[in-house]
Amino acid sequence: MKKSMLYALCSMLLLACAQPPQFDNILVIDTLVADERSVPIYPRKAALTTDAARRFAIDLPKRCAVDWDNQRVFSVLPEEFVEMIRLDIGDPLPPFGVENYVFERQTVAEVLTRLFEGTGIAVIDEDSVGDHISGSIQSGELSDATELIARLGRAYFSFDADLRELRIRRRARWLVRMPQDQNVIMALVDAMRGADMRNLMVNWADNTMIIEGNHQTEREARQIIADLGAQKYIIAWDIDVYRVYPRTHNPIIWMNMLPAFGQKNVKMSIPGVVGRLLVTSPEINTKTLQRFLAQQSNVVLISQGTFSIPNGWQARFDIGQCTREERLETDLVIGATGRFGDWAGMQKIDAKIALRTRGGEIASFNVPTSLGDNYVIIGIPTHSFVETPETLISPFAELVVFMSPRIIEIRRN
Repeated sequence: MKKSMLYALCSMLLLACAQPPQFDNILVIDTLVADERSVPIYPRKAALTTDAARRFAIDLPKRCAVDWDNQRVFSVLPEEFVEMIRLDIGDPLPPFGVENYVFERQTVAEVLTRLFEGTGIAVIDEDSVGDHISGSIQSGELSDATELIARLGRAYFSFDADLRELRIRRRARWLVRMPQDQNVIMALVDAMRGADMRNLMVNWADNTMIIEGNHQTEREARQIIADLGAQKYIIAWDIDVYRVYPRTHNPIIWMNMLPAFGQKNVKMSIPGVVGRLLVTSPEINTKTLQRFLAQQSNVVLISQGTFSIPNGWQARFDIGQCTREERLETDLVIGATGRFGDWAGMQKIDAKIALRTRGGEIASFNVPTSLGDNYVIIGIPTHSFVETPETLISPFAELVVFMSPRIIEIRRN
């Protein structure tokens, strides 16, 4: 009897051992069992634009590329007028006349409602335009009187003839027809953005831009267009930004540039609080500079691009727009103010170049140069951009900036 029970027990154990396990691999995640047939479960994410979509911009390929083999230091463009047209103005107002109309300390809606009495046209105030205005109109057309009243109250109107409604609002939209040249377009767009105009929609296919804003926006946009139209020159800068790693535990010997290129090809040396700007002849360009640097170091191109400004204006080049986001230098901005013209009887580009980060200005240089000269900024430690207490980057690694200015003349007929 005991033997029979022992055999039965052994048989059950063998059968149990012969059965394969239910899961080949078992992974425990926060007390949940997952196998190869499981699907990953992620926490709910906030409804925000992804970083990759936020960084998308059609103009970046135009900004972040330089054709060094076909660069023209001086070029001439025919003048093209920039036109700014208000959109959504509606239908023309009836050809009524206005005489001896006086208003005092009333809102725009109140003044227009009284003006349109008896016309069958309703005045609708969409944005509660609350400015109180005063004035008088001796005589004129209804459309001119309405335009005057709206401007006094810093408002805009549109008329719907079918609905017989005149709508007034604080904001409006404009279409700007831009020139064909890409440098001029960049200068205009950058000037608008520099004036803190955020609602810009640029159509790069037909060279138009839509602006949305209030009376202050319109005034600033028209002033920028007028200033640009009055300029004779546009200054453009093409830029390469390198990170340079010395091959030895020593800094780069920059004095070797003089025997390498000849003293006549290094025209000026301008010190900054940090770094130094060298003004060079065209003999020192991106290719010859990289060959010189390669003799002592490993050279990595971290950013490249172009920007343009009307004569005497300010502009900036954001390294972060034209480099990989993990770069240390993404916070760096190269600012420039430049004026081309007579400089003590010589044709010069009188420029100020500044390197800035969120932490403040790293260095700035006042640079008077002749047409065809290039700039090489040296001696900016890469450790200026390191935020951690320790790093694997050599203390002798440097940021090197090569800048080549160009002049575009706007020739009037």
